[in-house]
Amino acid sequence: MKLTDLLKFNDVVIQIHDNPDADAVGSGYAMYRYLADNGKRVRLIYGGRSPIGKSNMLLLISELKIPVEYVTALDKPELLLTVDCQYGEGNVQKFEAENIAMIDHHNTGKYSDEMAEIRSHLVSCATICYALLKDVGYDVNADVKIATALYYGLYMDSNQLAEINHPYDRDMIEFLQYDRTLIGRLKYANLNMADFETAGQAILSSEYHKEYHYAIIKAKECDPNLLGVIGDFALQVDSIDVCVIYTENPGGYKISVRSCVMEVAANELASFLVEGVGDGGGHLDKAGGYMSMTKYKEKYAELDIKSYFENRFKSYFEEYEVINYADGMKNPESFKKYRKRSNHLGYVKSTDLFETGVECRIRTLEGDVFINCSEDVYIMIGPIGEAYPIKSGRFAASYEVSDLPYDKQFEYAPSAIQMGDNTTINLLPYARSCISKPGAMVWAKPVNIHTKVFNRWNYETYMNAKIGDMIIYNMQDDKDVYVVQQYLFDILYEEVS
Repeated sequence: MKLTDLLKFNDVVIQIHDNPDADAVGSGYAMYRYLADNGKRVRLIYGGRSPIGKSNMLLLISELKIPVEYVTALDKPELLLTVDCQYGEGNVQKFEAENIAMIDHHNTGKYSDEMAEIRSHLVSCATICYALLKDVGYDVNADVKIATALYYGLYMDSNQLAEINHPYDRDMIEFLQYDRTLIGRLKYANLNMADFETAGQAILSSEYHKEYHYAIIKAKECDPNLLGVIGDFALQVDSIDVCVIYTENPGGYKISVRSCVMEVAANELASFLVEGVGDGGGHLDKAGGYMSMTKYKEKYAELDIKSYFENRFKSYFEEYEVINYADGMKNPESFKKYRKRSNHLGYVKSTDLFETGVECRIRTLEGDVFINCSEDVYIMIGPIGEAYPIKSGRFAASYEVSDLPYDKQFEYAPSAIQMGDNTTINLLPYARSCISKPGAMVWAKPVNIHTKVFNRWNYETYMNAKIGDMIIYNMQDDKDVYVVQQYLFDILYEEVS
């Protein structure tokens, strides 16, 4: 769905869920401003049992003058747009409307209208609204109130930016020109006495597993930000290295993960815990995720949630190995030989972007990779928009430069960001075409247990290889080790008998 699809309606009501949080209010307000600025009659409402009472929300609404209304009845509008919620869930009061559209970041499987934008891989609804507004050329920085509302929505739903897991999240943080003074005030108005009591009850009910020094903590339904507060407090205990805090809501389970040991990256653990039933990500020490109740019941109908987490932790700690590029590859007899298929790919010379010696980070769907620009460093662009650095010698051995134009487009265009001043350059306009040489050989094998791979480019953190992913190393250099997902591997390589 494009926001321009909504402009054919003149009478629009935007509805957020019954217990409005920062993400719902910020996202709803951004949509309100877009429609109002396009000459539409628009209202921003919520239903439920009672009006907003949380101190941070009252401060946000007051300072930004957000015209949000609490209603118990509604005349039938021409269009009703639900934001950060979907009809059919228990946290949103249903009203009648001639047409219904939806914007949400939880894939509950209950939406059916053609006008729906559901992106469950994004941590906040504010991120979706930012992307939608950017796509139609709407300047969110034209009014600091819009930028501040979106930023605070992302800030709170990502547990104070600890759980960001997509380039759009990182782009928002760097692009939005928000009211820093107000955000500072809001940071210290997040908890009330009810939250304080919820945190205390959760900590008292925590379960500690001493064999691997982790804790599982259940909290009653609450603001997602509170889960991180509980986790940060739990790590103050000298014997707790890792913890997961979770709460149930009508659509599923919200989780927050904390780690204070380098052997366990919180973002990788969060993804592992929700694998197959949700999405997760974040930082090395702080991360989070969301599990769909529908997907969970389909796969684990007979398993209670506490037992599920215990089983996943057991699998995580007992069934993984570590591969470090510095050690070279062990047990090479377990690898098979593969040949690169001929594929039309893209590449960019790093010095076409920045001067030699400039340090920058390549921003991709998989995360940020840091490089120092030089004539010896190129950046490859793969078939689904993934980007990764490659030495010029390796490039020459594996690819042939092509005269074909490079005009591919992706959901998220990879970019390079200069360290220091955050100058951002989209890679695609600088990309040239190349064809992978079909004769280039590698050794590869599928991962049969959870594997952590430290490679040459990310030597301080590891890549998470899931079961079915492929471990690859160069036939001429056994320290050139990397991971490729199975579906992508089949596009790029074929086995040599």
